[in-house]
Amino acid sequence: MAKSDALRTARKAKNDEFYTQLEDIEKELCHYKAHFKGKTVFCNCDDPFESNFFKYFAMNFNFLGLKKLIATCYDNSPIAFTQLDLFGKNKDLKNNSRRAYKIEITEVTDENGDGATDLADVKYLLQNKENALSLLKGNGDFRSEECVELLKQSDIVVTNPPFSLFREYVGQLIEYNKKFIIIGNKNAIAYKEIFPLIKDNKIWLGYRNINQDMWLIVPENAEYEKIIDGNKVKHIMACWFTNLETTKRHEVMPLYKKYSPEEYPTYDNFNAINVTTTVDIPFDYDGIMGVPITFMEKYNPEQFE
Repeated sequence: MAKSDALRTARKAKNDEFYTQLEDIEKELCHYKAHFKGKTVFCNCDDPFESNFFKYFAMNFNFLGLKKLIATCYDNSPIAFTQLDLFGKNKDLKNNSRRAYKIEITEVTDENGDGATDLADVKYLLQNKENALSLLKGNGDFRSEECVELLKQSDIVVTNPPFSLFREYVGQLIEYNKKFIIIGNKNAIAYKEIFPLIKDNKIWLGYRNINQDMWLIVPENAEYEKIIDGNKVKHIMACWFTNLETTKRHEVMPLYKKYSPEEYPTYDNFNAINVTTTVDIPFDYDGIMGVPITFMEKYNPEQFE
C-alpha cells in the first residue's frame, strides 16, 4: 500500500469512529456473564476515557470476575478526552493527550471507602497507579505490532471497530483465534469476507434484534440527528457479531406456511425459491431458499443449513 493510501485509510478509520451508548452495552453483555469469569478482556478500538465499553468493564470488573482489562485507542481520536478528567495530576499524560495510549487493570478495589467499587475507584486507580496507564510507542492502530501483542494476551475482544475496516478487523480476530463480541454494520452480514464465516458457524449475531438499529455517539464536530443524555448521536444500521455461544442461536423457529409453487416462485437464474419474509419460510420445503437478511436474526444451525 502506498504511503498516501495508508494515510487515507487511517484517516477514514478515525472519521468512522462511533461510540456505543452504555445502555446498549449493558443490554447485550448481560447475556455473556459466564464467559467473562477469569478472562482478559481487550477493548482495542476505544479511547478508555470516553469508551462506554471500558466504563462497563471497569465498573463491573469484580462482578464479572475479570482477570485483566486492557484498552487502547488511536492517536488523535476524535472523541478523546472530551468528557472524563481521569488524568488528575499526571501532567505528562495531559501534555501528550493526543498520543495513543493503553490502560491495563488487574484489580479494582474500593479506594474511596464507600463500600462499593465504581467509576470513582477506577479514576483513583488511574490517577495513582503509575503502571495502569502508559503511552504507546505507535499510533494505537489495532494492526500495529504493540496492539497485536496485546491481542495475543487477551481472551475476549469487545469493542465497536471502525466500520470501514470491519473486514480486516474480523479477519485479524479469526487469524489469532480470539473470542469476541463486536458491533458492525448490518450490511456486513453479506460481505464476501464475512458471510462464509457465518455459513461455517464461526461467527453469528448477538442477542439484540437485528431490526433494531442503534443510536451511536459521534464526535463533537460530526453530523448528528439528536442528543441523548448529553451525547450527540446518529442512527446507524448496526448489530452485534460474536463467536461466544448464545442460547438465542439454538432457539427453534416455528414454521407455519405450506409450500406451493404459486406462492414461492423460483429464480430465473438459480434453482431456489424466493421467500419474501422470514415468517413465510415453508415448513415442508427442503430445497434452497432465498431469504431476506433479517433471517439471520432467527438462524439456528441445527434447524437450517
